[in-house]
Amino acid sequence: MASSAVKSEPLLVRCENKRDNSVSKRENKSYEDGSVDQYGHVADKRKTGGWKAAPLIFGTEICERMATLGLQRNLVIYFTTKIHMSNSQAANMVSNFVGTLYLTPFLGGFVADAYLGRFWAIAVFATIQVVGMMLLALSAAIPSLRPPPCPANPYIPCQAAYGYQIGVLYVGLYLIALGNGGIKPNVSTLGADQFDENDENERKHMSSFFNWFYFIISIGSLISITVFVYIQDNVGFSWGFGIPAAVMLLAVVIFMAGSNIYRFKAPQGSPLTTIAQVAVAAAWKQNVGPLSDEAVLYTGPILVSGPIEKLCHTEQFRWLDRAAVPVGDLEDDETAGLPVSAWRLCSVSQVEEVKMIMRVLPIWASTIVVWTALSQMETFSMEGGSTMDHQMGSFFSFPTASLSVFELINVMLILPLYDKLLVPYVRRFTGHPQGITMLQRIGVGLLFSIVTMLVAALVERRRVQVATEYGLLDKPQETIPMSMFWLIPQYFLCGSTEIFTQVGQLEFFYNEVPDRMRSLGSAIYLSTIACGHFLSTLLVTAVNRATQRGNNQGWLTDNLNRSRLDYFYLLLAGLNAANFAFFLVCARGYKYKKVNRDSANPSSSTLDANQIKDHGELKGDEYI
Repeated sequence: MASSAVKSEPLLVRCENKRDNSVSKRENKSYEDGSVDQYGHVADKRKTGGWKAAPLIFGTEICERMATLGLQRNLVIYFTTKIHMSNSQAANMVSNFVGTLYLTPFLGGFVADAYLGRFWAIAVFATIQVVGMMLLALSAAIPSLRPPPCPANPYIPCQAAYGYQIGVLYVGLYLIALGNGGIKPNVSTLGADQFDENDENERKHMSSFFNWFYFIISIGSLISITVFVYIQDNVGFSWGFGIPAAVMLLAVVIFMAGSNIYRFKAPQGSPLTTIAQVAVAAAWKQNVGPLSDEAVLYTGPILVSGPIEKLCHTEQFRWLDRAAVPVGDLEDDETAGLPVSAWRLCSVSQVEEVKMIMRVLPIWASTIVVWTALSQMETFSMEGGSTMDHQMGSFFSFPTASLSVFELINVMLILPLYDKLLVPYVRRFTGHPQGITMLQRIGVGLLFSIVTMLVAALVERRRVQVATEYGLLDKPQETIPMSMFWLIPQYFLCGSTEIFTQVGQLEFFYNEVPDRMRSLGSAIYLSTIACGHFLSTLLVTAVNRATQRGNNQGWLTDNLNRSRLDYFYLLLAGLNAANFAFFLVCARGYKYKKVNRDSANPSSSTLDANQIKDHGELKGDEYI
């Protein structure tokens, strides 16, 4: 155990101020959080950031969303009709692609936090995505890059794609996934960076930024699943994939055009390295006895650029505190002012950063299954809709892939009402700046996911009943005389799930991780979507294997009329109900990050989730 002779900054001083600002306030005209302009000078609030920069961020994101979703929503139809995959193969292919799309943000977030910064990470990875989208468009346009059309005789099987055809398709898709991995975790984070947390006037706009950011995403999604999907279905997939590629190129141009009004934060080293150093240093000193409250912990130096986020010591995960205990020769070297290896001794702030990441992991785990349920809107619900009557009047056939328009109509109608009416109203009763806490918002979304799956099961059961009544159980290619618009309720409820869960996650994982790990925090949030889609793939495979016995082909077959998709939806409803119970346990024990801003009385850096209401009288700027 370290002695009291160790020259370390007292914990009391460290908790009194969150940051050591390297730049003066300059009469409140410059940013206090280390932000700089494109030339590396201290950013001027009158010329950079805030709502001045937000429109360009929104413009970039609306183009990116149009481009990405414009090809994603109709992929399952492309795979089955043009690449000649089976229904289950196509569903798994889409789930794997979307899963990868939301897993690569770990790479994009790491590169941004550690090396490139958010601006250049977006620019580089967006260019990679443009190349991938061009390859996908070429694979749809050049006949030799896809299999020939199916024979007119229905008894002759279709030729599936092979060799270089699959190769070009895979390279294009996963270049898109790689490129998008540098955009998703950084665009919203760069947008939030435009608001100075140390400025009370700017900080209160951050939550509204996230709401309106998601609203903009929904506009882009709406255009993509109407205009682009219509082009894919009625003009051709070559145009339907080529136009989104051009739109993505436009997104890069719009984004780069804003370089003179953005504010930038320099990368502050690899967050993954910090996590590894704390783990190694704690493991190396595993024989250090139980730490008492009087233990002297190492508090510096913290070798990062810009203002230093100094975090108060917390009691949770005390075993990690060993990483900050100088023992033996480390204590002697630190006392003498000699360099100490970061792999053997870490600062308290570094340890607390790792604790913050560990705190959000249970919440991360409890929000995965909801995306397993919602992924069905892109696969089996889409395939089921393709068997139903699409007609709107005598002249217009509604595209199957455009069903998500009803999900987005929900978002675009409800989200502004939520931000402008519901939040101020609920705030009167809860005293919370956002009306309800971030975890409460996520929890409401989880409840909507259960209802979504129950409604989907009821509609699917009705679809099969109609197919039975008309003798179409063994005629999967025939249109069932039941309007596709029976699927509207489940898509509308899906939108309610996203308003609460996805926007809640976006804000939660931005705010509840260390400042210098915020791109990584966004990647953690996006990985819940990835894991949900991968879990969907595993679940489909497991359900098919478990239900295929003898002549029983299982719940999920190529002939959806003979499948038991309703049972599968009920299974997902049950899994989401169990997951909601797990979420309640995790949320009840969660301690919110609390930042002390120029406080004379140091306090814990966290608030118990159950104490938020008791602190309702606190000003909004005391919450993160």
